Amino acid sequence: MTEIPTTQWAVQLVGPSEIKLNKSKEVFTPGPTQILAKVEAVGLCFSDLKLLKQFDKHVRKGPVLEGLAQDVLAEIPSYVPNEQPTVFGHEVCARVLVVGEDVKHHAVGDRIMVQADWRGLKTAQSNGAFGYDFEGALQEYCLLDERVVMEPGTGRRYLIPVSEASSASAMALVEPWACVEDSYVAAERRTIKSGGRLAVVVEAGVEASDVEAAFSPDGPPTQTVRVAAAEAAGLAEDSFDDIVYFGANAETVEALGPKLAKCGVFNIVTAGAKFSRSAKIDVGRVHYGATRWCGTTGAEAADGYAHIPSTGEIRNGDSVKVVGAGGPMGQMHVIRNLCTGKANLSLIGTDFDDARLEALAALAKPLAEANGVKFQLLNPQTTPVDGQFSYIALMAPVAALVAQAVTESSDGCIVNIFAGIPAGTLQEIDLDTYLANHCWLLGTSGSTIQDMEIVRDKVTGGQLDTNCIMSAVCGMAGAMDGLAAVENRTVGGKIVVYPQLREMGLIPLDKLAEHYPAVAEKLNNGLWTQAAEAQLLQDAK
Repeated sequence: MTEIPTTQWAVQLVGPSEIKLNKSKEVFTPGPTQILAKVEAVGLCFSDLKLLKQFDKHVRKGPVLEGLAQDVLAEIPSYVPNEQPTVFGHEVCARVLVVGEDVKHHAVGDRIMVQADWRGLKTAQSNGAFGYDFEGALQEYCLLDERVVMEPGTGRRYLIPVSEASSASAMALVEPWACVEDSYVAAERRTIKSGGRLAVVVEAGVEASDVEAAFSPDGPPTQTVRVAAAEAAGLAEDSFDDIVYFGANAETVEALGPKLAKCGVFNIVTAGAKFSRSAKIDVGRVHYGATRWCGTTGAEAADGYAHIPSTGEIRNGDSVKVVGAGGPMGQMHVIRNLCTGKANLSLIGTDFDDARLEALAALAKPLAEANGVKFQLLNPQTTPVDGQFSYIALMAPVAALVAQAVTESSDGCIVNIFAGIPAGTLQEIDLDTYLANHCWLLGTSGSTIQDMEIVRDKVTGGQLDTNCIMSAVCGMAGAMDGLAAVENRTVGGKIVVYPQLREMGLIPLDKLAEHYPAVAEKLNNGLWTQAAEAQLLQDAK
């Protein structure tokens, strides 16, 4: 049996913007339903910074209210809601070392990655998550509980088996690639929700058409509330799965926005009328609350739903713009979209950092040429970006970029709000342009087990090298510098931490030869490889 130490090194978040390297954090002894895993590699994520800044105010740091009884949660020492210190890290490859006597679905020796979004465990505004209200992987050993890591209703594992043949870094980086994948393949609702709550709101002097044509084939809503626009403010907040508004009054739209429930659809039917001004809408909830906005300049509510795309996937002939393309997530969006196989595709990537654009060009231009995609990388500070786009992906959490995307839209434009703009962020949107161009704002947060399996299989099948976006490596001693580099954008790609290398600082890949020349020799034209990882684990101990 592997000897397990009693203490370990860990990077802990102990308060807002307050982190520490704890060199004597307890290694928890697994209980009957629990699993102890040794972390092989963990990627640093921009989402870690949101938790760093918000700490207990983050929607995923709150206590679990549904899904597990409180006495069960009390038995899990790695459950750390609210002000309790937590451990970052949800992009992980790990090895199961110990399982409790009642563990049924996991075995010693399993090599795993973690689907971090535990949607069966509901918090006040979100759900439980690995690396948030449950300790994550930026430590040598992490404790998990089988009562938590099985998907409700399906019995599928959140601890997903991974190949022994791939590097730990490649498997750890499946998670961020899967988040990108989810933003394109997640299904969008295109009818009024069956069994949901519907509000029909009509502006004075406007004739409302029938809404039944927009009902789901699965059945009508359970409840329909019909009110005049003057009564909109009195409706309960967060309570309607669908709001169908007949009119073109920005004040009414703004009053109705907070009434939309999570995953709700707001359908604006103007019947040819124009808004007198832009309307403020909560663009943050598009990402974190999966709220959606559609509509029509015609008179039929069903037409608003008909314009909704089935998914956020790239389409043949799309003119794509990726804003913030030079960062790690932007690189993933660019590379993924260049390789979709769609016909007549053009893609422009923008970033303010010329060095990041240069690094991305080395990766992406050969892919663009091989796939016949018209491809440009531009710094908008020096080169204006002209034209209209049918697909715009936003990597920067800046609400004004959403408004700009609408003004740059062509017909049928999808605006993928990938960056997590905080919920509650109001931004003025030109709804006349939005509706006339049949725009669609979408946002996803996290990924699913299936998304991760899709990306894992692409890696093991040789279709995708998730390591291609790596820019630096470190051990525990360099992890805090790594988080600072993510925040300050001083490293263009992903940073991977190897917790077993306690004393190793942060080393960009282009500086490896100065520290570990034998490791540098194992790079492939500057890109991280499985051979380089094996050499590093040998040389840096």
